Amino acid sequence: MADQTVPKPSYTLWQLVIYMLKLGSLGFGGPVALVGYMRRDLVDDRHWISDEDYKEGLALSQLAPGPLAAQLAIYLGFVHYRILGATLVGIAFVVPSFLMVVALGWAYVRFGGLSWMQAVFYGIGAAVIGIIVMSAKKLTEKSIGKDKLLWAIYLLLVIVTVVTESEVAWLFIAAGVLVWFLRAPPKWLSKGGLNAAALTQLPMAGGLFGTMDVSLLTQIGIFFAKAGAFVFGSGLAIVPFLYGGVVTEHHWLTDKQFVDAVAVAMITPGPVVITVGFIGYLVAGLPGAVVAAFATFLPCYLFTIIPAPYFKKYGKVPGMIAFVDGITAAAIGAIAGAVIVLAKRSIIDIPTTLITLVTIALLWKFKKLQEPVLVAAAAVLGLIIYPLWMR
Repeated sequence: MADQTVPKPSYTLWQLVIYMLKLGSLGFGGPVALVGYMRRDLVDDRHWISDEDYKEGLALSQLAPGPLAAQLAIYLGFVHYRILGATLVGIAFVVPSFLMVVALGWAYVRFGGLSWMQAVFYGIGAAVIGIIVMSAKKLTEKSIGKDKLLWAIYLLLVIVTVVTESEVAWLFIAAGVLVWFLRAPPKWLSKGGLNAAALTQLPMAGGLFGTMDVSLLTQIGIFFAKAGAFVFGSGLAIVPFLYGGVVTEHHWLTDKQFVDAVAVAMITPGPVVITVGFIGYLVAGLPGAVVAAFATFLPCYLFTIIPAPYFKKYGKVPGMIAFVDGITAAAIGAIAGAVIVLAKRSIIDIPTTLITLVTIALLWKFKKLQEPVLVAAAAVLGLIIYPLWMR
């Protein structure tokens, strides 16, 4: 990527845009699957992207906050076509699933009171809990391992999330700074002074937005911009952050509506984070959906294109690695805590308990089983069980 003697690409920008448009329309399976599709199609089969460029893009996407698959797509657009490529590819990847969740949002608002839609989400909500349980398990095993410091951060965030039923963005940053200072302390740390003092003001600075008297769309924009800027990890990492804001803090959605929003993200292709469009629609209609999606994806776009030219030089700096390790441990702990919080709302009786347990068992047994298949099956079960059980 940083090499200025990059050979002329063997594809046009529009070919890549069309590919990302198709992937955003048909790519099920979450961030890990989408990242795998890009490697298979663009590196192995078509040879549009070199293996080195792909690996650099994947590493940067894991280091920066925001949705993994969307950031990798943006980076791959940047490889040969710079800002224009990154912009068009990012839009093409996100727009299809955005349009789908807006349509589902309209249907949810229009028909949400009908028994068939309640029955569908009765089953889906329970399955989603099982999916998040397994996602949290995989993320914990992969990212925390046997590291005692990261386990301490992880468990602390689990407890904080369960007790407060929300997260505060600065706790993630504080975890990153803690691991950074303990494992790869910067030279200026020993000098103390202004820099260290400034770090103590992060929580206060974050709280300023809470005191502002702003319109609903502005509040939506500010909140979702923070979500896009501070949430690390896979698409599901944003779930606990969103819950704390839209349910606990702002009371824009009920618990049931929030779980339904996560379920919508599971049954649509493209990035899981696109659930922000559904949430925005429920809060403020189409303008709310547009503002929420734009505010969420803008930070991840900027966090990809700005450091891209310099990533080869600085991506493996010990301080950066330590910082991201700390934030990742905190984010995964928040996901694990959110599972408990959301489970209390979605697992309400024997059928929903069984659906959740069967979902976990199937994902545990069959590693390659696609989540949308389970969600669709849960929807069918909901249609069958809900009218009988709720009579």
